[in-house]
Formats: sequence, structure tokens, C-alpha cells
Amino acid sequence: MALFESYERRIDKINSVLNSYGIASLEEAEKITKDAGLDVYAMVKGIQPICFENACWAYITGAAIAIKKGCKKASEAAAAIGEGLQAFCIPGSVADTRKVGLGHGNLGKMLLEEDTECFAFLAGHESFAAAEGAIGIAEKANKVRQKPLRVILNGLGKDAAQIIARINGFTFVETEYDPYTNTVKEVFRKSYSEGLRAKVNCYGANDVCEGVAIMHKEGVDVSITGNSTNPTRFQHPVAGTYKKECIEQGKKYFSVASGGGTGRTLHPDNMAAGPASYGMTDTMGRMHSDAQFAGSSSVPAHVEMMGLIGAGNNPMVGMTVAVAVSIEEAAKAGKF
Repeated sequence: MALFESYERRIDKINSVLNSYGIASLEEAEKITKDAGLDVYAMVKGIQPICFENACWAYITGAAIAIKKGCKKASEAAAAIGEGLQAFCIPGSVADTRKVGLGHGNLGKMLLEEDTECFAFLAGHESFAAAEGAIGIAEKANKVRQKPLRVILNGLGKDAAQIIARINGFTFVETEYDPYTNTVKEVFRKSYSEGLRAKVNCYGANDVCEGVAIMHKEGVDVSITGNSTNPTRFQHPVAGTYKKECIEQGKKYFSVASGGGTGRTLHPDNMAAGPASYGMTDTMGRMHSDAQFAGSSSVPAHVEMMGLIGAGNNPMVGMTVAVAVSIEEAAKAGKF
């Protein structure tokens, strides 16, 4: 039986990447990680139990590359893990052409670097997966960071923001937008729990202008857009406008456009965009993003259809950070 899904379509590319680092096979890659005291397979399954076998092997490959390259810091390890993920992309697929594997590695790297202070989930406020993902990422990343990573949610609708904060135990922050100065001021704040969850600030905006002002208020360095609700009405315009304003101010802002690809996107014919176009959310993502993911934020089979691996995009961010952190810890313990 094949080691993982779509083995034949992937293995030649995987072997050529492994060989370029002096690794003979996937089995040797696994041995390299185990010799360093890592159980990458269990780590990946622990984050998303319904992920495919190929997800586990992709992270084993990435971890072996990181160890071979001598990555002692988690941020460096994350970028190397991205090379492993990219090796698993089926040639010619959406994930391959968009370099989604490398994109995931770069996002993990940024979340582990000290100059990234604030990470935003730019959601339509439909996304509980994003909310739960936020907690895991922040907790793992802070193991190797001096300064804790701040995580916020910024979405359309104040009532929705309050409901999400209350259900997840976040802090709801109500703002009031001043169109004359293009700024927001805080008018109400309530934490719905104590501890780590309460550190996540949850904002609701009435429109795009307020959404952008919230991004400036928190000084967001990295964000990821949701794609299922309000993508053309809120998330993509906020990310794109904030991107332009950051460039004008000389501020570094890394924008990730999640999802898109086949299916989960606004179809070009429905958007009067013509049959040869990309879908509209896909198009908007291409215009502002530094990295564009492919497929669902949570459903492994949908991401696999895009030619990446069988794991949701949100859990993957957690996987990248978790494996990268464990590599830094192994290096500190002198395991490699």
C-alpha cells in the first residue's frame, strides 16, 4: 500500500528535493527527525486528527530539511518546513503555481519573529475555526518569543464580534469611527474569560473604513483573510487598503489571502467578470497578498483537491509553528 495519498503524483518531486539536501528517502527523513527526539507525525495528527497521511509526511520532510540545514531558531525552521510542504505540491496544481507550501513556511516564520507584534484574523466574523486557530498559534509561538504575539479578530458587525468574543472567551472591544479624522476610538471593552483567551481582542466594524482604522489602531503586522462571508464587502478591501497605506507609511505588512481556488469562491460568471477570469475573491486575494493559500481553512479534502496536502489551512499554520518550535527546543537540548 502507498505511504500516503497521491503518492505516485508526488514522489519524484519529493525525492529530488530530499536528494538536494543529501537525504536519500522519506524513511531517512523520518529517521533524522526521530534521532532529534521529534515525533512529527504525532504532533501533526494532534493538531488536526482528521488530516491525511500526506500531511504528516510533508511535515516530516520539512522538519528533516530544517535539521539538515542546521536551523537552530524556530523562525528559520518554519521557512525550511515551507520547502518540505512545497515539495508535496502536485506539479501544475493550484497549490504548486501559487507556491502555497512556501507561503505557509513564510507565515510561520513571521509569527515567530520578534518584529511581528500583532497578527490579525480578518474575518467576516463567521469563522470559529479562525478563532480557535488563533489561540493555538499564539500559545505555541510564545514559547520561543521574548515578546508575546498579540492576536486580534477584525470582522464586519459589532454584534457578531461580541457574540464571537462571548462564545470563545475573547475580549470584545467596541470602537467608534470618526470619518473626519479617519480614526477609531475605543468606547467599550469586556473580557469574557480570564487567562490566554482574554488576550485575544475581538473587533467589529460597521464598514471597510472602520476596519482599516482598526488595523492601524492595533498596528497589525501580519493578517490572514477569511473567504466565506463578506469577502468582497469587507476582508479583501480592508487588507488591500491597509496594504496601500502601510506602503505609503513605509511600514512592513504581510498579507495572506486564504482560500480561493476551485469552488469556495465567488464565481466569475456571477460577478459579471467573464468566463475566463478567476473567481472574484481569488482575484482580490491576488491583488493584495504576499502569500495566497488554496482551499478550505478547515477541510483537509478540499485543500488536497488544490494539490497541497490533506490538512486545513488554519490547522496548518498551527502545525508549522508547533513543529518549528519543537525544532528550536531540540537544538537547545543539543539533539542535533
